[in-house]
Amino acid sequence: MYFCKKIEAMEKLVFVTGSNKGIGYGIIKHLGLSGWRVILGARDKARAEASIQKLRGLGVDVAGWVNIELADLNSIEKAAAEIAEKYGNLSLLVNNAGIPGDMSVASFDTDIKDIKETVEVNYVGTFAITKALVPLLIKNKGRIVNVTVPSEANPYWHPLAYVASKAAQNAMTGVMALEFEQKNLPVEIFTVHPGPTTTDLNGNMALPGFHDIETVGEKMAELINDGQKHNGEFIELYPIVKED
Repeated sequence: MYFCKKIEAMEKLVFVTGSNKGIGYGIIKHLGLSGWRVILGARDKARAEASIQKLRGLGVDVAGWVNIELADLNSIEKAAAEIAEKYGNLSLLVNNAGIPGDMSVASFDTDIKDIKETVEVNYVGTFAITKALVPLLIKNKGRIVNVTVPSEANPYWHPLAYVASKAAQNAMTGVMALEFEQKNLPVEIFTVHPGPTTTDLNGNMALPGFHDIETVGEKMAELINDGQKHNGEFIELYPIVKED
């Protein structure tokens, strides 16, 4: 009996992009604390290793880390190959990594270069790593979770490059979810909006209704572990609160 439980636990293996800090770290920490074996996705070796040390200090089972740069398709290809080779029982991909784009300008003043760079990372890069890992996740009857924002602009924080890139990511989620169902594939994909969260990505903005990384990470782990099917869903952990 003990042996069977041990094997089952080892099969709960997750890869989280951008997990050496911010919301990604909160997610991977609380998934690890809830029994998942974790693989960090990061661009910087020193930061990844520092995060691994902290996680292991908390008792999290860290399988290792994979270098991935979402702006570089070669990096994504290498990361996917490494995961397939070393972590063939992967059953969960959390697409968290992203860049904010230029938050200081109005939509009509946004530089085309900023639009391209943000879409390249947040949409193209996310699509590329998802596409590369789908065969493995199908084999393992796994899941894909995309950390995103609503496609429609909210009045408080709406940098065009970022919102546009996430709208594309949301469309990707919807189409993939539909086709997973149509083709009767044993994998699901869904989208989670954490809600307003104080992170480096938004300049550590802290307004009424904002939550911290710990709160969001714990809530995300609870959602992933709830045992429910969420294919194609857009789930909002914490709604945006209207300012007075």
